[in-house]
Amino acid sequence: MWDVAEKLKALLVFAEHRYYGESLPFGAESFKDSKHLNFLTSEQALADFAELIRHLRRTVPGADSQPVIAIGGSYGGVLAAWFRMKYPHLVIGALAASAPIWQFEELIPCGMFMKIVTEDFRKSGKKCSESILRSWGAINRLSNTGSGLPWLTKAFHLCSSLNSEDVQRLKDWISETWVNLAMVNYPYPANFLKPLPSWPLKVVCQYLTNPFMSDSLLVQNIYQALNVYYNYSGQSRCNNISETTIGSLGSRVWGYQTCTEIILPFCTNGVDDMFEARAWDLDKYSDDCYKQWGVRPRPSWITTLYGGKDIRSHSNIIFSNGDLDPWSGGGVTEDLSDTLVAVNIPEGAHHLDLRSSTETDPPSLQLARSVEVRHMKQWISDFYGNYRRQP
Repeated sequence: MWDVAEKLKALLVFAEHRYYGESLPFGAESFKDSKHLNFLTSEQALADFAELIRHLRRTVPGADSQPVIAIGGSYGGVLAAWFRMKYPHLVIGALAASAPIWQFEELIPCGMFMKIVTEDFRKSGKKCSESILRSWGAINRLSNTGSGLPWLTKAFHLCSSLNSEDVQRLKDWISETWVNLAMVNYPYPANFLKPLPSWPLKVVCQYLTNPFMSDSLLVQNIYQALNVYYNYSGQSRCNNISETTIGSLGSRVWGYQTCTEIILPFCTNGVDDMFEARAWDLDKYSDDCYKQWGVRPRPSWITTLYGGKDIRSHSNIIFSNGDLDPWSGGGVTEDLSDTLVAVNIPEGAHHLDLRSSTETDPPSLQLARSVEVRHMKQWISDFYGNYRRQP
């Protein structure tokens, strides 16, 4: 974004989403109950961005007659695409990077996401995904022995002692770590979620080469692999499985959004993926949401609001996806029209194209960025051509 803004002589503006960071509608009361959270929706957020653009055009000298392009990655990429759809008079186009706009109700199979995670690990080490698949049984078996829970507590260097109710939480915490590693499998050292080496999955998979060793040895190797994510810098004293690994990204607020409108169905079967089998259960999901927030999910609302797969009437959106990114399964990976275009990056993880250029960028990434800029220049050219023709 920084490189492209300079190339196009653009003003780069970051807008904070309501309820995230310091943009709290009710101050400290904003998270008090579901009534105070009622204004946390994608529609309201998009309307905020629309108001912001109008404000910038009024207050920034010379901005009144200039084109605006929406750019975002992940949920921000979804918002960028939706913004172009809902406010085409305010933005001339959008770059929606790693934007899973089809990760919703029955638009894609619920197992697609974890299948891609598994494929990433399989490609990064010969027996890597197989070792992870077998580790769940090893943890289950160890947890059922007399000294198993204290041993697992020590083996995973946990901050507090495990009890039998914690075993599922431990496995969920491990699963989430594998997902995050797949998302940030960048070709250079980065610290988007945690400080990590280049191609971190390759480093992780060095510890997971033999799925057929004893349960205790396999679990010790799993810990070494997890340590690449949690302690690459060597600063961590213990692991807390109660803390989400993406806490700094506003996961608390995101939890409310995924309980109301952003319903993302996930499932696993342990055959096409490296995880324990778990079906998608909307009723249980709804009950969990009600217990935590006092709200019920509306799984059909997003597709009703933004069109689901029926978006061909829109224009000027670039959907970029990295093949290594698990979210690409819910993204647009084929052109839908001349102006709804897909840019696929074979060696790309989560919104890699939005990150700053480096000397280690693979050629596929360099090509993707050049295609994106070419489209942006065309949008800008078209805007000025139409602007001049207006009476």
